[in-house]
Amino acid sequence: MGGSARNPRVLQRDNAPSQSPYQRLSQRMLDLSGDRGVLKDVIREGSGELVTPDASVLDITLWGMELGLLSMRRGELARFLFKPTYAYGMLGCPPLIPPNTTVLFEIELLDFLDSAESDKFCALSAEQQDQFPLQKVLKVAATEREFGNYLFRQNRFYDAKVRYKQALLLLHRRSVPLEEQHLVETAKLLVLLNLSFTYLKLERPAVALCYGEQALSIDQKNAKALFRCGQACLLMTEYQKARDFLVRAQKEQPFNHDINNELKKLASYYRDYMGKEKEMCHRMFAPGEHGSTVGEN
Repeated sequence: MGGSARNPRVLQRDNAPSQSPYQRLSQRMLDLSGDRGVLKDVIREGSGELVTPDASVLDITLWGMELGLLSMRRGELARFLFKPTYAYGMLGCPPLIPPNTTVLFEIELLDFLDSAESDKFCALSAEQQDQFPLQKVLKVAATEREFGNYLFRQNRFYDAKVRYKQALLLLHRRSVPLEEQHLVETAKLLVLLNLSFTYLKLERPAVALCYGEQALSIDQKNAKALFRCGQACLLMTEYQKARDFLVRAQKEQPFNHDINNELKKLASYYRDYMGKEKEMCHRMFAPGEHGSTVGEN
């Protein structure tokens, strides 16, 4: 789930006097919990479906915040009041939040991903999945890829890889007529590029190269695929292959900063490599202590 929450403001301790800021603010707010423990005021309306209970949410530790998010739509900005029971309770969260404190949050919901639909579809057999229209498969595969992107941004590369592979499996298993093949290939390309990048992050360049080359089999001029293959070859010290891929990538995007930097890095690595090779050859064939050369019979 994508969203942002500003730091909570302390509004009331339970033993505070009457007519506190909490009480004045709460009079015009909607009761979400039924006991006025979670109150809401919409600042900007959202659109579309409400957040589903199965939506993907990370780092949600407050009961009140979970209830609040379930009342929101994409693009919505809202203000929430959480009583201590729905927030930090008797312990608080020192040093910012004292014990028994009512807090105010402003939350903007940028987006969310519904895992329930995707998980149910992925649990079906290939034969059952084939009963659904292609658009359904593409939607589920896109959801899996977006989950992977979300996990990737959290540096959870192994978990991201699992989601990407699930998306790729769905697309591989689907048989489609020739006129719809381009839709599947376009979806595959995005997943293959993400897998290649993820395996680079996992320090497995050989696998990254494999996925990059699969992407190139779909689009041989794809600059991102060429760049990933070049990166993988560079990590494997296959300098000539790395140069070939990176020069092709540069041809497609001459002013791409990342590609040009990678070519500079390659040149530097290659100079160091050739320097070490010359030094090794010099040692092998340099005169020995008694005037002979290493390697003579």
